[in-house]
Amino acid sequence: MTLSSSEVPVAVKARPVRPGVTELRLAAFAAHRRVRFPLGPFTLVTGPSGSGKTAALRAYEALARLGSGAGLAEVFPDPVACVPERSRPDAQLRRGFRIGCTVDGPEGPVRLDVAVQAEPELRLVGERLSAGGRTLLETALRDPGRPSVQAAWYTGGSSAVTRVPLPDDRLGTALLPLRVAGRTAGERHVLAAAEQTVLALRSVYVCDPDPDSMRAPVPLGPGRLLRGCGNLAEVLRRTRSECGHRYAHLVAAVRAGCAGTVTDVLADVLGDGTVRALLDRGDGVRTPLGLLGDGELRYLALALVLLTGPGVLEVDPAGEVPAALQSLTVLADGFDRELDARQAGELVRLAGRMCERGHIRLLGAVSDGAHALGAAGVTVIDLTP
Repeated sequence: MTLSSSEVPVAVKARPVRPGVTELRLAAFAAHRRVRFPLGPFTLVTGPSGSGKTAALRAYEALARLGSGAGLAEVFPDPVACVPERSRPDAQLRRGFRIGCTVDGPEGPVRLDVAVQAEPELRLVGERLSAGGRTLLETALRDPGRPSVQAAWYTGGSSAVTRVPLPDDRLGTALLPLRVAGRTAGERHVLAAAEQTVLALRSVYVCDPDPDSMRAPVPLGPGRLLRGCGNLAEVLRRTRSECGHRYAHLVAAVRAGCAGTVTDVLADVLGDGTVRALLDRGDGVRTPLGLLGDGELRYLALALVLLTGPGVLEVDPAGEVPAALQSLTVLADGFDRELDARQAGELVRLAGRMCERGHIRLLGAVSDGAHALGAAGVTVIDLTP
C-alpha cells in the first residue's frame, strides 16, 4: 500500500473545531489485516478490483452506524463475510473481526477499537476508547453465557474506575453519555472524548447514485436526498428555491460536466403532482434527466451532494450540537463509476474546494486514481499490490 498527498502540513495546526475521523484501522476485516488508512478532509481509495476498497468504506460505515446507536445485527446482517478468509476458529469455535478509528477534535486525538465475534453468535466482545495514552473505556466478555460485557471507565476520583455490565450488542462509547454522571474531572474527560467520537461518526451520509432511479418523475416529498438519489428531481426543486447562490454553483458544475450547452437546471411540477428535472439548453430546448447518460446523472447527483449539507441529505444530524461545530462525512463507493475523465476531474476539483471549507468531508473509492494525483487537498490511498 502506498500513500500520497498533494498537501503536506508545514506547521502545527490548532485543534480542529469540528471533530473528524483522521484514521481508519482494519486490524482484521474482510481482505484487510493490520492496515491503517490516514484520512484527510478529502480521501480517495484506489486500487484494482478485489483490493479491498469497498471493504474499507464498509468498515467506516459500520463504525458510523454503531456510533449512532444501532445494534450489531442491524449493522452486520452477514457478519461472517467480514471475517478474514483465512481466519481460523479458536478452541471454542469462535471467529471474528476487529476495526477501529481515531477521531481528532477539541479533545485531541481519541482512539476507538472494537472487536466483534461473528461465530458462533454475533456479539461485541471487546472495546477500547483511549486518549493521550490513557484508557477511558474498556469492555471485555467475561461470561459467555450472559448477553453482556464487563465495562470499566476512568473515574479519576476515590476509585480509579467504575465497573458496570453493558449490552454485548451495542457500542459502549455511544452509551456512555447515558451512563456517566460526570461528577469528577476524569468522568468529564471520558464524556467529552465519547461525545467527540460519536459526533464525528454519526454525521455520515452514504451515497451511491443509481441512474435508473433518477430518470422518472418523482412524487413531492420532504426534499431530503436519499442514498440512491432516486428523488433527485424533488431535491433540485427544493434547493433551487432555498439557496440561489449555492444553486448557481451547482449549475456551473453541471455545465462543466455535462455534454452540450447548459444554462440552467430546472425542476417542474407536473399535473399529477410529480416533479421532473430538466437541463435548460438556452435555445428553447429542455432535456429531461431521463435522456441523460448514466455518467451525467451520477455526476449531477454527486455534485449536488457536495454542494448541499445535512439539511438536504438523508442523514440524522446532531440537533443538540451547533451546525458550526459539525462536519458531514460523505462515503461514496464508486466515486468515479460511469464518469469520463473530464467529469471525474471536475468532480475531484469540486470536492477539493468544498472539503477545504470544513463543513464536509469525503471518503470515496475510485477505480482509477490518476485524475486525483496532484489535485489540491486530496489524500490518495493506493491499494495496488
